[in-house]
Amino acid sequence: MSKKNRNPINGWIILDKPSGITSAHAVAKVKRLLHPEKIGHAGTLDPLASGILPLALGEATKTVPYMMDAEKIYDFTVTWGQSRDTDDSQGAVINTSEKLPEIGEISAILDGFRGKIQQIPPQYSAIKVDGQRSYDVARSGGVADIKSREVTVYSLEILTHETEKTTFRCRCSKGTYIRSLARDMGELIGCFGYISMLYRSHVGNFTPKSAISLELLEEMVHKSAPSFESLECIRPVESALDDILARDINSDQAMLLKRGHSLPLPLTEEKTGICYARFDGKLIAMCELSPGLMKPVRVFNL
Repeated sequence: MSKKNRNPINGWIILDKPSGITSAHAVAKVKRLLHPEKIGHAGTLDPLASGILPLALGEATKTVPYMMDAEKIYDFTVTWGQSRDTDDSQGAVINTSEKLPEIGEISAILDGFRGKIQQIPPQYSAIKVDGQRSYDVARSGGVADIKSREVTVYSLEILTHETEKTTFRCRCSKGTYIRSLARDMGELIGCFGYISMLYRSHVGNFTPKSAISLELLEEMVHKSAPSFESLECIRPVESALDDILARDINSDQAMLLKRGHSLPLPLTEEKTGICYARFDGKLIAMCELSPGLMKPVRVFNL
């Protein structure tokens, strides 16, 4: 479809991605349904994983970086007694152990995985090493030299425990690999472990309450065509900005920001960092605050 025939849809769709498909496949499906001018997503989910996959349409793609920085919550199950090359159930078995941990052994190590921790992403990940994706190196039989990185695990708790598997809930920062968490817990206990279930329930303020399945989205699209802008499941562009300061401005200031000009602020203004400016309830621009100045960094055409 040519650019001129695409639909000017601006906002977020909070997709409930099913297990078994890639995030790219889910994005492509929505793209075929709605034909938006632009589409992107905030935070890839592995094919095994299900749950919240926020999709940005049109001008909402300009807010993707802010949603990428958001905290995430995952429920995940670790199956003990094996390690796999992908660190999940879709990979080949590379180590086995007859040891299966008791719940007390698992609880005893959890403090070491809370707070700021060092973590090495899985070999089967999109991390680039010397210009190559790590998963491409792994698929060709190589081993990528992936460096450890600091991530933050705000909370990690056991939900259920059975003989061969344990289910956890984790609230964490961006960049945290749950597959690495499972792998490292198994290695520390001495029994190996891999992810056999992974569900993302929260990305920032996006939760299952606002999520929609691909099947239901397809039904809604067919019923509302060709007026896709009125779809109830499309959330406003600023939905991704709940944790960011909002500044109300007047029409003259809105015009200046849209033209790329900075706005003077009182020298008594002490706030710094990122905010978003709005006029008459409409998002105008993402701005950087500094003493005496509000500078536009992303301007919206809404």
